[in-house]
Amino acid sequence: MPVVTNIADLRRMAQKRVAKAIFDYVDRGSYDESTLAANTSDLDALKFRQRVAINVDNRSTSSKMADQAVTMPVAIAPTGLTGLNWANGEMLGARAAEKFGIPFTLSTMSICSIEDVASAVTKPFWFQLYVMRDRGFAASLIQRAKAAKCSALMLTLDLQIQGQRHQDLKNGLAVPPKLTAGTFLDIMTKPSWALNVMTSRRKSFGNLEGRIKGADSLTTLSQWIAGQFDPTLSWADVEWVKSQWGGKLILKGILDADDAKIAAGCGVDAIVVSNHGGRQLDGTVSSIRALPEVVQAVGDKSEVWFDGGIRSGQDVLKAVALGARGTMIGKSFLYGLGAMGEKGVTTALEIIRKELDVTMALCGLKDIKDASPAILRSA
Repeated sequence: MPVVTNIADLRRMAQKRVAKAIFDYVDRGSYDESTLAANTSDLDALKFRQRVAINVDNRSTSSKMADQAVTMPVAIAPTGLTGLNWANGEMLGARAAEKFGIPFTLSTMSICSIEDVASAVTKPFWFQLYVMRDRGFAASLIQRAKAAKCSALMLTLDLQIQGQRHQDLKNGLAVPPKLTAGTFLDIMTKPSWALNVMTSRRKSFGNLEGRIKGADSLTTLSQWIAGQFDPTLSWADVEWVKSQWGGKLILKGILDADDAKIAAGCGVDAIVVSNHGGRQLDGTVSSIRALPEVVQAVGDKSEVWFDGGIRSGQDVLKAVALGARGTMIGKSFLYGLGAMGEKGVTTALEIIRKELDVTMALCGLKDIKDASPAILRSA
């Protein structure tokens, strides 16, 4: 077993273990991937001010996200096909997050269902919703999230039309994975993944399978999903979801100050600055560049969170310094899961928290809540 010291180590382990089509689904972005690259390069460009001779004993990374106490201002983002990285991946991720003291968000496009995840944890998790053309089915998902006692609903706004991800097309990505000559040769080199995932009883979209009228096979289910992304999605739908849900509501996919003002005006609990991990509109700004203008536009009307490119605790601290009340991790979580299952998720979280703690100390901070632009060097 190699010594794991950072998220990059987990990424390399996951790449060796997970089927190429699934790893690339996690790792890659849309079109030329310029926004995917900017998410990390723009974070890297931010530099800290090192401070010395300041008492930084008894540090605290604890905070709150949507009134939920967290051991650090990090939540696991909703990620599709999680259970194809490791069997029952969503259940394992939710369990690791609960033990660590941070929120877990289940994607509509998960492999494990809402009910599966609810059976694996003792505390509430969050559920992410896509508003589909079939509003009746969207309403049924909301009711199922209520029945599972989910404590917050996250509505994703930036997937009305799916951006093309070239590598997924080249890999022939399918759910469950299809055996072609290319995938067969790849899987032959990854027997532990094949044994773990391909023999699992959960290999389809757990929230959808068996619940869509007329979609009684994986082929028809996939066709139904492809036709459900809704270009008519509007702010009126946000109000509809809010009325259906009645609990804490989070809007994900905001990059523009004007949109942020409208979102805050909807009375939501949190707004996530996100470009879908560089997987939708390629050529738009990185999440970290958009963060300050969204924070300024929203003020104290809603919490503002950050999503996009976090690979370390230093990245978390940079986002919090620029006004984020919380952050979300997707790829970093999936690298840990793909590398070592639940243990890998815990390892990823431990890496991020330790880096956050050490960097706070070297910047002269005792409490994460005191992070501000003052700990960053001006350009």
